[in-house]
Formats: sequence, structure tokens, C-alpha cells
Amino acid sequence: MRHTESRRMTIPLGDAFLAAKTLVPQCVSGNTWLVFLHEGLGSIEQWGTIPQRLSNTLNCPALVYDRLGYGTSAPSTRPWTANYLHHEACDILPHVLRYVGIDKSILIGHSDGGSIALLYASSYPDCVAALVTEAAHVFVEDVTLQGITEAIDLFESTALAARLARYHGEKTGSMFYRWANAWHDPSFRSWNIEEELHGITAPTLVIQGENDQYGTEHQVKSIARHVSGPVETAIVPRCGHVPHREAPAAVLSLIHRFIAGIN
Repeated sequence: MRHTESRRMTIPLGDAFLAAKTLVPQCVSGNTWLVFLHEGLGSIEQWGTIPQRLSNTLNCPALVYDRLGYGTSAPSTRPWTANYLHHEACDILPHVLRYVGIDKSILIGHSDGGSIALLYASSYPDCVAALVTEAAHVFVEDVTLQGITEAIDLFESTALAARLARYHGEKTGSMFYRWANAWHDPSFRSWNIEEELHGITAPTLVIQGENDQYGTEHQVKSIARHVSGPVETAIVPRCGHVPHREAPAAVLSLIHRFIAGIN
């Protein structure tokens, strides 16, 4: 792997802060940044080597950050409501990008991060060169809620909590239940962002695992049907909710080909 300059930084956020990492390859082509948005139980470290590998092969600088209450960012004391994804997309992400000095980005979002990417691209179409979603949600399905119920059982009866604690430390319990309780709140059952997708004009790649335990192919079809810009879809075979970890070679190939084709 070619040399990449990696730098840790903190981004002030009121009286709190977000942990972030930038990756700058030896050869940078253009001013467009890759911006990685993690899942509902994710963090910088849980992306593994994906950001660095894409940054290197695409010659793009990259930003990865932990949302508030995740990873090594400050704890979150703000209760989540049904609009928490809108808050991340329309309030927090613009602040992060301004602080780092990113004017144009290619968003790569997984699960919750994919929904955040879609909402940001809809609200700020001139700031997005392209976006890639992986296991994103645009409405609530029964399978999603069942998957979260099963995740709660695993968190309380297996080593899942200990595995997550490697990344989130003492925040693990509050992080997990904030996510699970938000999706199980009755007010969230009607959450739906399909109509907002019409504002997306950037080229979009929609990826989902064939056996995603949190969503069906209806999510993919809805995104493809509602976005206004060009769209590609890909169902990764024999794969669950985290294609970039379960089938990294296939996902890297899909994303590289898509972004290289529009740059």
C-alpha cells in the first residue's frame, strides 16, 4: 500500500468535540474529498482499512469521524428523537465539513451513515459530487425492528457488548441503547425520507447485502426510484448488513469503479 499521511484531529462541537481522522495520499487528484459516515453502532476504527484503500486507489483525500457519543468522540447527553438522522445530516455534518475546509465531497455512508448521506445530498446538492450508500434506510420495515430486537438480545446475552466496548469504551451501553430505543420508539415507525430523495442530483451508488438482516431490497429500489440524479444499484451476494467487512474485495471494486467513472 502506498504511503498515506494520516492525521488525528478533534472538531469542536459546542462544549463537546468529535474525533476525526484525515487521510491524504501521496498523489492527490482534485479537491474532492471522500467522507465516510459510519453506522448506528460504528466508529472510525470499525471501517478498518476501507478509507485508506479507497483514498489511495482514487487519489482522493479522505475524512472519517466519530459521531457524538461514538468511538473517541465526547459522550452524548442529547436525547435522540425521530429526527436524529436529520440533525446529523443538516446540522452536524455541515459543521464538520466547514471546520475541515471541505467544499465538495463524495459521501460514503453505511446504514445510519447512508441515510445521513442521502439527507445531506438532498439538502446540499451543490456540495456533493457523488454518494455511495451501503445498507441505507429510507423508511422503517418490520425486518429492521426485528433485527434490532435480536441485536438487543445479543448485546445482553453474548460478547457483543465487550466487542463494541473495544471501540466505544465506557460509552458503549449508552450508545447502544440510544440507537436501539430510537428505532423502537413508536414515533419512529412513521419515519420516511423517500420524498426528500428527489433533491439528490449527484450520481448515486446504492449497495446492499443479499441477506441484510436489517432491511430488504425494497430500500434499494426506493432510493433508485426517488433520487433525481443517475443511480446504480448493487446487491452483494451471500452478504449481510456490513458488505464492506463481509465482502471487502467486491465492495471496494464496486465503489472504485463507480467513483473512477465519474471523476
